[in-house]
Amino acid sequence: MIFDDEPVPGFSLPILPGHVSPGRLERILRAGHFAVTAEIAPPDSADPGEVYARASVFDGTVDAINATDGSGANCHMSSVGVCSLLTRQGYAVVMQVSCRDKNRIAIQGDVLGAAAMGVANVLCLTGDGVQAGDHPQSKPVFDLDCMSLLELIRTMRDESRFQSG
Repeated sequence: MIFDDEPVPGFSLPILPGHVSPGRLERILRAGHFAVTAEIAPPDSADPGEVYARASVFDGTVDAINATDGSGANCHMSSVGVCSLLTRQGYAVVMQVSCRDKNRIAIQGDVLGAAAMGVANVLCLTGDGVQAGDHPQSKPVFDLDCMSLLELIRTMRDESRFQSG
């Protein structure tokens, strides 16, 4: 620990009045503490046990777990699915969203679904080119770039509306 009053990773914190969300990561950052996250690559299967095994390596060590979104342009379980599973197990999560594979309609749907499952943190990324991955014949979408993705999600959060166009 860096400071004596710093929260211990892996332990639940009480919900504080006046906070936008009860999220552990938000509370750590708002308190001015140094937050530590780790990234896990989702499995190539639908087995929740594989997700839990990958996350449990970081128990008591990190403040949140990032779930990648098709990293390396390879097919894996979705970051929405991973974050939903981990949220139900009490982990603080960061859902990575890549611009490569989805248009704005699909991304907004994923963000809504993730929010409904308790996911409160998003990391916006451009995404790796499909030629680098295990499906090089796939067509990249890139309807949005990273900055427009940030604006889209901010608009959904702050103005409760979708971007269309």
